[in-house]
Amino acid sequence: MTSQGDRAAATTGKPWIGGFGAVAAVTLSVATGAAAKPPGQDAAMMRMLACDGEGVRMEVYLPLSVALAGQGLRAGQTVIGYYALDLTEANKGKPLEPVRVTMSADKKTVTVDQYTRGLPRTQIPVRGGTVDFDQRFAKRAKCGPFQSQDPNFGN
Repeated sequence: MTSQGDRAAATTGKPWIGGFGAVAAVTLSVATGAAAKPPGQDAAMMRMLACDGEGVRMEVYLPLSVALAGQGLRAGQTVIGYYALDLTEANKGKPLEPVRVTMSADKKTVTVDQYTRGLPRTQIPVRGGTVDFDQRFAKRAKCGPFQSQDPNFGN
């Protein structure tokens, strides 16, 4: 029995290297998936961002290990955290969803990527500002400064 590589070498005179490319692609996708793995159930989280909209509150949580690391979220760093959309006033609860949170290279904006729902990425000024998260519930949300633990930022 001959292998596919032997047949490729016999017909073209060149060894078949497609298998090497496939192995490299799988290795890279596994490595990328591992880097973007959500924090475990035992991971402690800290609120890093709080935003108020019309009858709704949004919060972004990051793993405590990132929040308390030297400078917090580093320039260009992306981590998996959680986004809470608090619809308690609408009697819909406070679901949590994993999000990718990225600090810009100039450390002036934070991008929240709600990748599980396919929503557009939300860019939030580090110093705070008004943004749109979700066109159904979270429009014109006023966000406090990133990494600010002041729950009364807007008062």
